[in-house]
Amino acid sequence: MKSYLVKTPAILKWIFPKRIWSLPNNTNTVYLTFDDGPIPEVTPWVLDTLNQYNAKATFFCIGDNVQKHPLIYSRILKEGHAIGNHTFNHLNGWNTSLNEYIKNSDMFENIQNKTQNNKSSINKLFRPPYGKITSRQAKILQKKEYSIIMWDVLSADFDASISEEKCLQNVLKNIKSGSIVVFHDSLKAEKKLRYVLPKLLEFINNNGLNCKEISLNYKN
Repeated sequence: MKSYLVKTPAILKWIFPKRIWSLPNNTNTVYLTFDDGPIPEVTPWVLDTLNQYNAKATFFCIGDNVQKHPLIYSRILKEGHAIGNHTFNHLNGWNTSLNEYIKNSDMFENIQNKTQNNKSSINKLFRPPYGKITSRQAKILQKKEYSIIMWDVLSADFDASISEEKCLQNVLKNIKSGSIVVFHDSLKAEKKLRYVLPKLLEFINNNGLNCKEISLNYKN
């Protein structure tokens, strides 16, 4: 039985108002995000597909993958997409001590600072792996000027029990202007992602929506 919700309930947004669940919806813009990369098997295809539709996105990268695949990371930046911190080792905040979690997140930030020469251009965006982060962890990251980026729509591309079409419908039935949508540029999600992403981008184009990166530094 699945233990996730495709559409984020309003109660969560009310309980955690300082976390970003969606963005102002008066610009006909949606925000696609990709977690867990970059990896050579999937991320370059995602970038190629986004380019075909003149779409921008936000990539919440794992620091260890950035270290292993620096050229793909550089390509994400060169093509105008945003980068976010997804910790160095994809840590579950609920199962990780405060000090270890912050230290691991700092490891990602150190790599980002070394690879992006213009520090003023760095978006301090953070997405907790699995969406699991404690209030203390979040508070410290926010003091470090990170915006905690959650989501409005979960594609569930990671779920082996659902079909590619179900994954697509998860998004099409819930996406609207201002939505932040979660995908994964990972091997686990690859099959569904290759089916869903082109169809979703076609839908976005046909419905007068823009697809942009998350580029604002929110002050919490």
